[in-house]
Amino acid sequence: MTLQLIGRSSSHYTRLPRLFAEELGVAYEFVPIYDMTLTDPQVYAGNPALKLPILRRDGSMLCGAQNICRAIAEHAPRERRLVWPEELRDDLSRNGHELVSHAMSAQVQLVFGTTVAKLPADNLYFSKARAGFEGCLRWLDAHLEQLLETLPAPRDLSVFEASLFCLVDHLAFRPTVSVEPYPALREFARAFGARDSARRTAYKFDTP
Repeated sequence: MTLQLIGRSSSHYTRLPRLFAEELGVAYEFVPIYDMTLTDPQVYAGNPALKLPILRRDGSMLCGAQNICRAIAEHAPRERRLVWPEELRDDLSRNGHELVSHAMSAQVQLVFGTTVAKLPADNLYFSKARAGFEGCLRWLDAHLEQLLETLPAPRDLSVFEASLFCLVDHLAFRPTVSVEPYPALREFARAFGARDSARRTAYKFDTP
């Protein structure tokens, strides 16, 4: 079965399943979306939400980064120890997942609104999003050691670590807010970025 991943090399949501595929040794074809301003669902492989990434396999369409990670894991040639969000049942871990997810969404909101749509950055919609984004980063930086300690060990990969890396590394690629005030996050991204999977999925802009 051919797995076809539709997304953008500059997207942290697309990078998450690409990391999983690289870590698990699952082959896939990458199909870039060049223009995110288009509103034809067919540009997004039929996803009615007009969002990425999308996975096509055996004539079926699957949308959502985490859904796609799960599907990719089903195609892994050998069993690996993966940690999914539902395994972590303490409040700290659940907050960690929620705040990473919120921060990823907030960054898209800021980039698309102020950079792509060129709307005023001082609008309350964006200024509040930025304040909440920075609040998430502060919390994650302060609690990162505890968050990592709660993850089951040994493990090959966790959704939390992969998502956090995609987020923090994206801030170096698209400096929406500064990561300088967050030394724990910067060190985490540096260490995770040494993985072969991280190097093979480095951010770049897709060009036709």
